[in-house]
Amino acid sequence: MKAIFNNSIIAESNNTIELEGNHYFPLESLNIQYFKESSHESTCPWKGLASYYDIEVNGKVSKDAGWYYKTPSEAAKQIKNHVAFWKDVVVTI
Repeated sequence: MKAIFNNSIIAESNNTIELEGNHYFPLESLNIQYFKESSHESTCPWKGLASYYDIEVNGKVSKDAGWYYKTPSEAAKQIKNHVAFWKDVVVTI
């Protein structure tokens, strides 16, 4: 799987975890130079507190386009140290 933003691959992995229609990429698969911590947070009733990344490629920014769970619930423990994407990020094979 590949995550693409602004014509650049921001993450690539053969070991994503699919959950609720989203592919969660392992942290080591990220091209980390494109990621900046965001102050945004949200809560999922069963996964827990989500943190976000802003993604910037060649001057174009997608705010809060990647999310992850630092300490997911026991029910979602398989996505610890994984990031999923939305907004302007295209996830494809």
